[in-house]
Amino acid sequence: MSKTARPSKPRAYRFDDPDVTLSEADEARFHDDDGIHIEREPEEIIDAADGTAVPMGRKRRVPWLGILFSSVFTLVLFALGIAAESLIRDLFAVAPWLGWLAFILFLAALIALFAVIGRELSGLWRERKIEHIREGALAAIAQNDSPAALKISDEMVSLYAGRPETARGRAEIADVRDAILDAEDRLIIVERALLAERDVQAKRVVAQAAKQVSLVTAVSPRAIIDVAFVLFSAARVLRRVSAIYGGRPGTLGFLRLARAAISHLTVTGGVAMGDDLVQQVLGLGLAARVSAKLGEGVLNGLMTARFGVAAIAVCRPLPYIGEVPPKFSDVAGELLASKTIGEDMPEKR
Repeated sequence: MSKTARPSKPRAYRFDDPDVTLSEADEARFHDDDGIHIEREPEEIIDAADGTAVPMGRKRRVPWLGILFSSVFTLVLFALGIAAESLIRDLFAVAPWLGWLAFILFLAALIALFAVIGRELSGLWRERKIEHIREGALAAIAQNDSPAALKISDEMVSLYAGRPETARGRAEIADVRDAILDAEDRLIIVERALLAERDVQAKRVVAQAAKQVSLVTAVSPRAIIDVAFVLFSAARVLRRVSAIYGGRPGTLGFLRLARAAISHLTVTGGVAMGDDLVQQVLGLGLAARVSAKLGEGVLNGLMTARFGVAAIAVCRPLPYIGEVPPKFSDVAGELLASKTIGEDMPEKR
């Protein structure tokens, strides 16, 4: 049995040396008694990704609720169609011009119905596309999969292809398309080229909404007005943030996004918003000394800001890779500034 040991000092060998042999394996082994045996390692980015199993998502259950609503909706459409056909026939029997008028109105309603359905499906498809890009980016980074990152880059360019303000960013991505192999580096460039300005816009929208909620609820005379305005502002923030990042949610898409944002709030702590919010809420004593109603307004603004941060998280096409995720203080810090409390929010007696 021969003894295997590594050389005690660094050495240099020629590949054409008769004592050196090459083969494919995971690591190099040195056999002093049998000559030098070098085993090549696969390239980290190109070869190592080949043959890597793609993790499959968990098997989904049968969507019984979706089947129920789809079936009921279809039956309602059939009933409305039969009722409209009967009405048009009766109007033709009374007067032909009434029948033709009813028929034209029926066609107009049918066209409008298909337009609404098409818009809803388009919004849902675009949301699914954004979710697919985000999930693909996470998988590409986790596996350091360069081809997958390149595909995500192309999908991001396609997502913002129709927007003139992204022309410069798309040009930057095209310039380095064939010059980068690392998956994370490629996605960092895509993130900075296409999402940096949108991140600023989204944070500005959330901060403005939080400030408006604080002002309105601080001076509103009824609690029902506070609740209605907070809900209205949250819905508007979600729609505006989604539009900033390229989404076009209809009614169903909006409800889907709202559920995702609420789920994100639940996962990340809900009302307990972390150390940043704890530090902010401790400052509510200053607002409470000015007015109890003012303190309620500031708290409503803080809740709106927290929901806005969750909306950014569920609407952004890429996870935060090279950019820093928005902190709660980035969108709500102005609410507790002394200038805001002293000047922008009048005391409610």
